[in-house]
Amino acid sequence: MTPTLTVNEIYQSIQGESTWAGLPCVFVRLTFCDLRCTYCDTAYAFYKGDKRPLPEILDAVLAYDCPLVEITGGEPLLQKNVLPLMTALCDAGKTVLLETSGAHDIAPVDPRVHRIMDLKTPSSGECARNRLENIAHLTKRDEVKCVIGSREDYDWSRDAVRAHDLAARCGCVLFSPVFGRIEPRAIVEWLLADKLPVRFQLQLHKFIWEPTAKGV
Repeated sequence: MTPTLTVNEIYQSIQGESTWAGLPCVFVRLTFCDLRCTYCDTAYAFYKGDKRPLPEILDAVLAYDCPLVEITGGEPLLQKNVLPLMTALCDAGKTVLLETSGAHDIAPVDPRVHRIMDLKTPSSGECARNRLENIAHLTKRDEVKCVIGSREDYDWSRDAVRAHDLAARCGCVLFSPVFGRIEPRAIVEWLLADKLPVRFQLQLHKFIWEPTAKGV
């Protein structure tokens, strides 16, 4: 039986976040998520999607002839067949990024994949779901993202960076503001004052297109 994945959308845009920001990228957005973060901007992927065979998904991605591919969601790791899809994309010579909430085991992911893992902050409402065992699996290929909506979130993230020595464990630590909830300048001032070894980022796609636009 041909393995399948439930897919919300496949499209090409530019990468809006991470150290890969600004590069052309094909996005495979998978359906389903078991978290309900207060700031979620992709709730439309909680349930909506079509079940598609892996070879069809692979062909759709390769048709864009784009070197960079991101697997996102939803939460991609909820569907076990995402693992062979990522391996197939790596075998095809693609640079593969995985965007994951950090609530599920990242260890089985193909080691060629760049894992971009959230650490959920207090204002997300899902802080208790952080799977801290994942931190031991991080490598210099990976990135950790903290989405910050308040001073409490910033302090929590700063302490996590220091407690787990995240800047040394992974390739980059990313601090990102919750769009429209906090003034980005405040986060920049705080991290400069604390001399944190992190990268501040904005979601580029929300400045290029309408913040609620899909497929970008």
